[in-house]
Amino acid sequence: MTTKNKTEGKVTMNHVFQTIIWPRRKQLFLGLFLIIISRLSGLVLPGASKILIDDVIPSNDLQMLKWLVIGVAAAITIQAVTSYALTQILSVEAQHLIAKLRSKVQRHIIQLPIRFFDNTKTGELVSRIMTDVEGVRNLVGTGFAQMIGGVLTAVISLVLLIYISPLMTLYVLVPVIIFGLISLKAFGKIRPIFRERGKINAEVTGRLTETLGGIRVIKGFNAEEQEILTFEQGVERLFLNVKSSLTTTSVVTSSATFLLGLASAGIMGIGGYMIMDGQMTFGDFLAFTLYLGFMIAPIVQMSNIGSQFTEAFAGLDRTEEIMNYPLENSDGARTIALPKIVGNIIFQDVSFAYEEGKEVIKNISFNAPAGSVTALVGTSGSGKTTIAGLAASFLNPDSGIITVDGHDLQKVTLDSYRSQLGVVLQDDFLFEGTIKQNILFPRPDSTEEQLHQAVQAAHVQEFTDRFEDGLDTLIGERGVKLSGGQRQRIAIARAILANPRILVLDEATSNLDTESESLIQASLKELMKGRTTFVIAHRLSTIRQADQILVIENGRIAEQGRHDELIAKEGRYYQLYTYQARI
Repeated sequence: MTTKNKTEGKVTMNHVFQTIIWPRRKQLFLGLFLIIISRLSGLVLPGASKILIDDVIPSNDLQMLKWLVIGVAAAITIQAVTSYALTQILSVEAQHLIAKLRSKVQRHIIQLPIRFFDNTKTGELVSRIMTDVEGVRNLVGTGFAQMIGGVLTAVISLVLLIYISPLMTLYVLVPVIIFGLISLKAFGKIRPIFRERGKINAEVTGRLTETLGGIRVIKGFNAEEQEILTFEQGVERLFLNVKSSLTTTSVVTSSATFLLGLASAGIMGIGGYMIMDGQMTFGDFLAFTLYLGFMIAPIVQMSNIGSQFTEAFAGLDRTEEIMNYPLENSDGARTIALPKIVGNIIFQDVSFAYEEGKEVIKNISFNAPAGSVTALVGTSGSGKTTIAGLAASFLNPDSGIITVDGHDLQKVTLDSYRSQLGVVLQDDFLFEGTIKQNILFPRPDSTEEQLHQAVQAAHVQEFTDRFEDGLDTLIGERGVKLSGGQRQRIAIARAILANPRILVLDEATSNLDTESESLIQASLKELMKGRTTFVIAHRLSTIRQADQILVIENGRIAEQGRHDELIAKEGRYYQLYTYQARI
């Protein structure tokens, strides 16, 4: 991840309101209406208690008692129904929002440049997609409605408290205000803690994903304890972060208990004195106490909601950070939609560096005519794979230009180019599923005949015929149940089925035994007919028929020509070829 693409800063409430809350205003307004009805219904009980003690019981009015009980029962019923409806409406909408946000983040991430993935752990990206967005349920779900309802209940209760006794209300407000100030300070401190938690969680998840994916290497080097220790250290960091947030939130909770407890003790003394002095009835005191609970409970509840909101904003900070990374085609320069291409590719003074100031490719120029085979040879790290990556549009040159049929590749829409591109990479990645599903990956709507032709051409049937389920055999994660040669033949069949105009073969026969290689060479020769092909191979015997061979040394073209020409020169290619022949 390059720092120049990274946008720092926090998500603001205005941004959240415009992008998350306001588009769901219908559900939220309905939820707000329901919460108002629910809270108003809840306020019936304290008022009814005052009437019961001050009016009904002293006058033995059974008729009024009956209506009072009916009224309280009706209020409780309304409260229960509205609470249920509120949860159904807002909680479902919150989960729907989480699903949409996950899809949006995944869509964005999958369209980021290859460079981004080279510098970011897979597990970290999984955490960004699946975990960071979960907090928004508190912004749209019942948390938001409870906050609004809590404020409303507290305000109405405050008015009623002032009506009953301004003196006792004033006494109560002092600790409540102090508690509010403590909460604001605590939530300001806890947001960066939650941000850091998301980062730690992503790192731990990333390492765990790598560990499980590389279990054979770990066991092969007897490194289980080493990986266990690494994971334990990550979990410990996560624990210390959670501990820090719990300490902060416990300060808020303890403050609430202490300050509101003081308020209750004071109310007991003041209220008792006023009743004995005749300034207040017992019914007024009971109603005041109940209304006080209705005012304080939402405030304490809002401290928990505040913690949830803080966590939500921290997750949104991280989500916004990833969404600010520019996409492959975000510069707006890619406007040319290619028709069916002929396949003329030209490199003109192309340079490229993965890190600034450390060029891997230096002023490369060559022409790959339509239908030709260009072989790239050289020692490891010379730049062969980088050239292939540039031709495949996985990378963009830092300087120079690459053209396809005369069009600047950096101005061509990626889907119009890559829909005519086929790749067989050194890391022959297969997806979990069946052999058939992996071959059909580039063209899921292919006919059985097209599938059969690809299978025959890549000689896949030679090993699938030995499997009980044939092409429907499950291959495990990354094709772990298959040999390297079998995986490679499936990858080649996949490329054959794609029927591309441009073909990139990166070590396409590296995992094949001699017998399999001879079979595949015939298939590849058929596949490459009429297609512009870039071949990378350590086995120089596999590229003798190439139309041109580029010998890459330290990011430059050291030699260029056909096999016989380069052998006759007795230069670098001759050295590489004769060295391999002796092995």
